[in-house]
Amino acid sequence: MAPRKVLELTNFRDLGLSENIAATVSALGYETPTPIQLKGIPVVLSGRDLIGLAQTGTGKTAAFGLPLIEMLLAKPTRPDNRTTRTLILAPTRELVNQIGDNLRSFLKKTPLRINQVVGGASIGKQQLQLEKGTDILVATPGRLLDLIARNAISLRAVSYLVLDEADQMLDLGFIHDLRKISKMVPAKRQTLLFSATMPKTIADLAASFLTDPVKVEVSPPGKAADKVEQYVHFVAGQNAKTEMLKKILTDNPDGRSIVFLRTKHGAEKLMKHLDVTGFSVASIHGNKSQGQRERALKGFRDGEIRTLIATDVAARGIDIPAVSHVFNYDLPEVPDAYVHRIGRTARAGRDGIAIAFCGPDEGRLLRDVERLMGIDIPVASGEAPANLNRPARPQRRGGGGGAPGGNNRNHQGRAKHDGESRSAGEGRPAGKPGHRKGNGGAGRPAGAHAGQGKPGGRPAGGQQRNRRREA
Repeated sequence: MAPRKVLELTNFRDLGLSENIAATVSALGYETPTPIQLKGIPVVLSGRDLIGLAQTGTGKTAAFGLPLIEMLLAKPTRPDNRTTRTLILAPTRELVNQIGDNLRSFLKKTPLRINQVVGGASIGKQQLQLEKGTDILVATPGRLLDLIARNAISLRAVSYLVLDEADQMLDLGFIHDLRKISKMVPAKRQTLLFSATMPKTIADLAASFLTDPVKVEVSPPGKAADKVEQYVHFVAGQNAKTEMLKKILTDNPDGRSIVFLRTKHGAEKLMKHLDVTGFSVASIHGNKSQGQRERALKGFRDGEIRTLIATDVAARGIDIPAVSHVFNYDLPEVPDAYVHRIGRTARAGRDGIAIAFCGPDEGRLLRDVERLMGIDIPVASGEAPANLNRPARPQRRGGGGGAPGGNNRNHQGRAKHDGESRSAGEGRPAGKPGHRKGNGGAGRPAGAHAGQGKPGGRPAGGQQRNRRREA
């Protein structure tokens, strides 16, 4: 009987949400809950603390937002001036804005108020917005503490606390800010923590923030989206990376790509080079103002910008289904970041391609990524350095994080996907989604995987390795 009960939970009303909330969700085009929503919403409605382990793009915002809205409506208490009933913390401006926009769509036809506060925007305007209090406040930790220091907001009335992308907040050095905030919210509260990974630091954070939490996990750590095809190019250095990137972008004029680098300086330098050589490109990183970042994202989302150059921090939370390619121009220092990066493609049921460039000094980083994901990423071109010591295991094609039933399609069968219906400007170019045959250095070397001409790269080389907080 238990399996049958699970199968019956096929709509949001079955999860315990009211007819009004379920109707709002249905009007937005969502009929069937995602796995994190299916497992998480009933737990939140029960009042229990929750640890949710899920990758970005799995519907986490609705998993906590819908039940929180339900519970706030059940207690129609007007918030006092300069207080909030719900506090949602996220690591970056872009993610805060995305959460706020999503929740605002759920709040239509309700009396609930929502505000979002981030750095890079006018703190004076944010103070005015909070003067009359709010039901839901979405914030980056740093700007929240700035507003608390100005007595613009008090956390004494918080009943619900959400930590979204908790692993990224710790990576960015927010742990001390989070501990300060935890002392300002009431001990009697419901706390929800969402993270893509569960290292010891997150477990320790959960132990200090949550009480007897229910743990919900919908995708194992290190698992990439099933529809992401991954490839690595071994290159001689930074110049080789840049030339190969330009070749692939030129061969895929209709694609929409995100290129990841480790540093703000490197991202801006590459963006300027691509710009002067005729590519439609913009960049987002910590040195950009909030307005610049929002304009870049809007241009990319609307298709006016075809290539977005980004650092990990600035790109966290980007949800643009039309992204066809993700490039790891620089391999990340933290292997989990690779999974987050390639999760920017293959969204909303589409296929995607992840290309990494691996330079002579990045073998260790590549090995760490492959160890985390449990796969050997197919080599598209170049020779692996002798000291790479890739773990001996059966070769798997494409992504899937080592899970059975992942992306094991034959490369030669790839062309059949090129004709799938897509919105204008959202599909891959008419040719191969990555490289084309005969692309010179962009193709696979003799003896590489079948399906020559596929993109496959890893980020290479010698970028600075000090990670800096950019949110």
